[in-house]
Amino acid sequence: YAMLLSLIFLIVLVAAVVGFVFRHEIKTNFESNLNLALRNYNVTADRHSEAVDTIQRTLHCCGVQNYSDWERTEYFTQRGIPRSCCKSQDDCLEQDLKDPNKAKLKVFVDGCFSLVTSTMESKMSIVAGISFGIACFQLVGIILACCLSRYITNNQYEMV
Repeated sequence: YAMLLSLIFLIVLVAAVVGFVFRHEIKTNFESNLNLALRNYNVTADRHSEAVDTIQRTLHCCGVQNYSDWERTEYFTQRGIPRSCCKSQDDCLEQDLKDPNKAKLKVFVDGCFSLVTSTMESKMSIVAGISFGIACFQLVGIILACCLSRYITNNQYEMV
């Protein structure tokens, strides 16, 4: 049992180190995938389009760097900026979303990439604290399992 807990502890430790070392690659990969999701955004509501809409609604952002990123997409030429960028759903008309100057007043202007990464970085201390707590419980479990094993081997029970 102690060896199994030790193995799990080492796997979690390696995953944490790899995540910390490659955090810049993770950001770059996220940005390129977000750009790809914007280019392939469509009305048929596939998983990527739904994810973009959810991010934009939840974080009150629009586009990757800013709302003008939508101007370079095929979706913009057909329908303008998506409604998930609107500050108020009642005040967002399709003709306003097709005009970047009018849309600037009705949509969120901040990009989602910087908001997502800053949100992740601000929550990193919470994740690290929880991970540290779990690691401590695992170490206590390893120590107690070793103590139990030693206790069992030291006490030779007599056969009656």
